[in-house]
Amino acid sequence: MSTSKAWHRMNQSIDAMNPTIPLSDEGQTPEMAHPCVLSFNTNDPSGAGGLTADILAMSSVGAHVLSIATGTYVRDTAETFDHVAFEEETIDEQARSILEDISVQVIKVGFCGTPEILSTIAELCTDYADVPVVAYMPSLSWWQDDPIEAYQDAFMELLLPQTTVLVGNHSTLWRWLLPEWGSDRSPTARDLAKAAAEKGVPYTLVTGMPQGGQHLENALATPLTVLVSETIERFDAVFTGAGDTLSAALAGLLAMGDDLEASVGEALGYLDGSLDAGFRPGMGHAVADRLFWAQGPEDAMDDDSPATAEDFSLHGHQTRH
Repeated sequence: MSTSKAWHRMNQSIDAMNPTIPLSDEGQTPEMAHPCVLSFNTNDPSGAGGLTADILAMSSVGAHVLSIATGTYVRDTAETFDHVAFEEETIDEQARSILEDISVQVIKVGFCGTPEILSTIAELCTDYADVPVVAYMPSLSWWQDDPIEAYQDAFMELLLPQTTVLVGNHSTLWRWLLPEWGSDRSPTARDLAKAAAEKGVPYTLVTGMPQGGQHLENALATPLTVLVSETIERFDAVFTGAGDTLSAALAGLLAMGDDLEASVGEALGYLDGSLDAGFRPGMGHAVADRLFWAQGPEDAMDDDSPATAEDFSLHGHQTRH
């Protein structure tokens, strides 16, 4: 798969960490500004998904993230115990303050917690109807049935009509969009795209479609055709936050001005690199390394011994920054 443009942008991001000329407000030009993505998502204290994934993935492809916190998970790397949602008035004030100040190229919607918050975000999207929306529906299997149903109903009726690209795992979208599917075969990406299109969604990105054995398919589809398709091999590890990472990278690439098909291809490549370099920070699931591109061969550790206080002591002017 071709990911050269994304890697080029990532290398530019590294160069930008040490600018030779400080920038003042008066010196800014449109060419120097980063495209901006307004991201509605919850805090994830494990760092696996949520706003952490959005910030790292979008920044990696060159976009500036305007993060709107919708609440916080109570979770570790193994499971989600609860979610605490913020007041919808607080979320509305966060977003409108930013939207009145900064031009936004893309809006990304992750997990928002309550139907009331989804209603608030849908109203904002309506007020800024020219801005494309990338919406991600995560697995909600950790939640109780009644809240899941209420949340997904609100998402379908309020947010899908505002959505440009819907992103979700095959099994999640199947249970949600086609709960009465009666065929012996699994729904295809086009079947799911058709169901989403009935609510106004022009494009659906479906991940994790089983292809037999150790292979999965990811596909961007409309009701009429599959625009992008790739077959990948299953990872042995179980990851948390892959969907947030993919949808965030896609939103960032679209904000950068790439067309949809190219953005999907590069976002999938970025996700593959992040998962391939994944790690287990705790005792639960693996986490994608969304900064894998910044690690050169010279950065690899010679051994896996844990750092000690001595490793962080300063050594005069020889300290490496």
